[in-house]
Amino acid sequence: QLQLVESGGGLVQPGGSLRLSCAASGFTMDYYAIGWFRQAPGKEREGVSCISTSGGSTNYADSVKGRFTISRDNAKNTVDLQMNSLKPEDTAVYYCAAGSSCGIVLGTTPEEPDYWGQGTQVTVSS
Repeated sequence: QLQLVESGGGLVQPGGSLRLSCAASGFTMDYYAIGWFRQAPGKEREGVSCISTSGGSTNYADSVKGRFTISRDNAKNTVDLQMNSLKPEDTAVYYCAAGSSCGIVLGTTPEEPDYWGQGTQVTVSS
């Protein structure tokens, strides 16, 4: 079965850290840009970060720049999102997606990603 599976979400206090992981099953991540986006209740989906196939190019939403870091390990077929200095407004369900470009993964082009994960909840609260 071809799928992405996210893990690492949870409850954390403001200022804390979490590390999300996105693992591919049934296909090789090497040929895909991988990105993270999030959706909070009542809000539109927001692209958070994306990393190119080689890992040589990354981009971040302004809201997370300097706090989040995306990385990939093609040998392990995983992409991680290190989230530091978390704020209550980071609370959302976080999803990873795979596509042929970061534009597709983050939804800035009409095409849809090839694969999606089921999401992992991140709650930042004291």
